[in-house]
Amino acid sequence: MRTEPEVLAATAVQPEAGGLPALRFLTAGSVDDGKSTLIGRLLLDSRALLADQLDSVGHGSDASLLAQLTDGLEAEREQGITIDVAYRYFATPRRKFIIADAPGHEQYTRNMVTAAAGSDCAVVLVDVTKLDLAERPLRLLPQTRRHALLAQLLRVRSIVFAVNKLDAVDDARGVFDAVREALESFAQGAGIVPAGVVPISALRADNVVQASAHWPWWSGPSLLQLLEQLPAGEPAADGSLLLPVQYVARGHDAAGNPRRTLWGRVARGGVRVGQQLRVHPGGQLAGVAEIWHAGLRVQECAAGQSAGVVLDQHLDVSRGDWLGDAAQATPAAREFDATLAWLDSEPAVLGRKYWLRHGHAWVAARIVQVHARLDIHTLDRVEASALGPNDIGRVRVQAQSELPLARYADNHVAGGMILVDPHSHRTSGALLVDQAVPA
Repeated sequence: MRTEPEVLAATAVQPEAGGLPALRFLTAGSVDDGKSTLIGRLLLDSRALLADQLDSVGHGSDASLLAQLTDGLEAEREQGITIDVAYRYFATPRRKFIIADAPGHEQYTRNMVTAAAGSDCAVVLVDVTKLDLAERPLRLLPQTRRHALLAQLLRVRSIVFAVNKLDAVDDARGVFDAVREALESFAQGAGIVPAGVVPISALRADNVVQASAHWPWWSGPSLLQLLEQLPAGEPAADGSLLLPVQYVARGHDAAGNPRRTLWGRVARGGVRVGQQLRVHPGGQLAGVAEIWHAGLRVQECAAGQSAGVVLDQHLDVSRGDWLGDAAQATPAAREFDATLAWLDSEPAVLGRKYWLRHGHAWVAARIVQVHARLDIHTLDRVEASALGPNDIGRVRVQAQSELPLARYADNHVAGGMILVDPHSHRTSGALLVDQAVPA
């Protein structure tokens, strides 16, 4: 059974009447920064709730009631925390939104990574009540820094910092200015260009949907107004064709001859009838006889579209294989350097076998070297020989078979992978390819 994030990832987002495609964004940050409360406020004030949900929150004055609009698991309601990623949908006259409420606890960082991988924007919350406001410069919480860095590493297109709970301090303007200075200093050192730093109070509805009547000093947009203007991610159309085969359908053509249709979503470039393709990892060559899309026979499909490709000859192609352009072959390699976000509760072990998922393929792989670890406090890369829970580092990986690779910065599908523990079946790490290592 497919999970909701997989369904979202497989669905192309079409432009709305106003020309803006739906924006996928996640809320991130430390524990109890007000992420679920913020989403509840957005749903409430944008009138995206059903009558029974409105009855449960009343006038929205209780943070726990607002948070329950997204905290759907019984354990989440009992503990008052977010554990799994909750997806919610709402719309304004300008555009539609798909929200992912990510957990803030370190032990659930893997869930935040899952949400960030399919998001166009990350709204990183900062709870001013947890900071030492007498300290200058202000010191941000580790999880705030970690989530912002992970969003950047995953190439989330826009990162917005929302400074929350300013209703709980006396000098809201002074506190906001100090937090903004700390955020901008951190962002500059990390190479992050924020799409905005916005003051809000999710509980009191200040500057979330409408401008705050309590803060005449703020002349910028509300959080929702900013989100309505942000760009949504677009498929990588440039470059040679890469299409991961997800499903092979067997049938017959109009003449009764057997036909195999190779289905998948075009990850890069485009595919057209008559084009010569190369199959990875086998290396066989074949031409494109037919292309099917949305039940219709078409001449071509572009990046982001699902395509059914019928080859002009019978080849051994199955789920997990890749189709590429024969004229512009994508380099394949067994070894590569990558950024690794380690998500398991057990440390990464050099030389141990893990399962690596690349596209729809599962291959055995090993971490053979740790180049460095990122210190999230200083943003320096420090020498390391291992990675522990929630560490981010640069590693070298050796796969059992050759893989068609691209830099993650250029293409998320061909350059993004996960490592899975073969014994516990937990997602152990997220790999972002930096470069292939020549054989």
